[in-house]
Amino acid sequence: MLLGCIGDDFTGSSDLANTLARGGMRTVQYTGVPDRAAEPDVEAGVVALKSRTIPAADAVAQSLAALAWLRAQGCRQFVFKYCSTFDSTDAGNIGPVAEALAEALGAGPVVVCPAFPATGRTLFQGHLFVGDRLLSESGMQNHPLTPMRDPDIRRVLARQSTGPVGHVPHAIVRKGAASVSAALAARYAEGRQLVVVDAVADDDLMTVGRAARDLALVTGGSGIAMGLPANFRAEGRLAGASTGWDGIAGPAAAIAGSVSSATRGQVERHLRDGLPAREIGPDEVMDGALAPPDLADWALAQEGLPLLYSSATPDAVARAQQKHGHQALADGIERLFAETARLLVERGVTRLVCAGGETSGAIVSALSIAAMRVGPEIDPGVPAMRAEGRPLALALKSGNFGAADFFQKAANVLGQPAP
Repeated sequence: MLLGCIGDDFTGSSDLANTLARGGMRTVQYTGVPDRAAEPDVEAGVVALKSRTIPAADAVAQSLAALAWLRAQGCRQFVFKYCSTFDSTDAGNIGPVAEALAEALGAGPVVVCPAFPATGRTLFQGHLFVGDRLLSESGMQNHPLTPMRDPDIRRVLARQSTGPVGHVPHAIVRKGAASVSAALAARYAEGRQLVVVDAVADDDLMTVGRAARDLALVTGGSGIAMGLPANFRAEGRLAGASTGWDGIAGPAAAIAGSVSSATRGQVERHLRDGLPAREIGPDEVMDGALAPPDLADWALAQEGLPLLYSSATPDAVARAQQKHGHQALADGIERLFAETARLLVERGVTRLVCAGGETSGAIVSALSIAAMRVGPEIDPGVPAMRAEGRPLALALKSGNFGAADFFQKAANVLGQPAP
C-alpha cells in the first residue's frame, strides 16, 4: 500500500476513494480499523471512521489507531479527509486530529485544503465558498450538528488548534508547485504547521498535489487527492488501471437521513417522478411508533425504487431537536435506519443507496461490511461500491452531493454489468 487515508465519515471516505480510483490507484475502503492486513494489490487504502462529531479525544484516538494500521501496511504518505464544507465546531475535530496525526508522523508542514471545485467548493483568500456563496451563507450555517457560521477557514481552524495557522494565497498557487512548496516551508519555519492553501479550480488542486509530493501528511476534502496518484505514477509505483466493476442485479432501496438542501431537492425530485417514498417524522422515531420490520415490509412491497427519508427543513429540525434533544434524536434516526437497512439486505435487497454521512456510517456498521471495492462514479464525489465477499452494491452519498435525480441514477449504476 502506498497511500494511507483516514476519513472522518463514511460518505466522505467513499468520495476520497472515488477520487483515487479515478486517478488510477487500486483503492479499497475499510469500515473502521481492519483487524488483518490489506490485500497485496491495494495501492490506496481508505479507513472510514465515524469520528466527525464525536468527542475530540475519541476522534484523535480512533484516527491514531487508523494511522498505526496504515503505517503497518507500508504507506509512504497519508491523507486526513474531512468534508469539503469543513464540518466541525470550535472543539474540533479537524484541528485536534490533524495536529495529532502530524505529531505521530513527525511531519513538517501540513496542507489544509477543503476545496472541491467539481462540487462548487472553492477556497480563496482563506475563505470557503459553496458555489457563489460564502460557506456561512450556503445553508451550512443551519447544519444541525456542525453549523458553519464563519467562512474564514484560517479562523475556524485556529479556534480548534493549539498552534497558529498559516496561509498560502491563490496568487502563489498560480505560480506553480515549486512556489507552493517554498511557501509551505516558509510558513512552517514561522511556526505555522497547519497551512490553509487556496484552490479555485482543479488545476490548482493538481498544483497543490505536486507540491505535496514529499509531505508526510495532507489534509482536505477529496479534491486534495486529485494530484497525488500522479506523484506515485511518476515514480513508477502504480500497477496500472484500477480494478473493474461488475454491478449486481436484484432489489434496490434508498434511505436518506440528511437535511442538506441537496438531499431535500433529491427527495422532492423522487416524489415528483411518482416513485414510492415514505417520510419518517422525528416524533414517530422518538415515540417508538415505527419499527424497522414495518418499514422493511413497506419498502419491499413497492413497485419502483422505494425511498425512506428523514430530511426536514432546518426550522423543523431545530424544533424537533429542542423537543427531543439534539443527540438523542440523531441517534434514534440512525438506529432506525441502520436496523431497517440490515433487514432489507437480509430479505434480499442487493442494491442500497444511502444519503447522509451519519446515516451511511450507521448503515455500513449495521451491515458489518469490512471492506468495499470502488467502482464507477455516479455523480461527482460519489462512487458505486461493492462489498467484498458478498452480493451487495452500495452508494454512500454525502448529504450535499449528487444531482437531483441521484437516487434512481445510483440504483441503475449499482446494477450495471461489466462492459
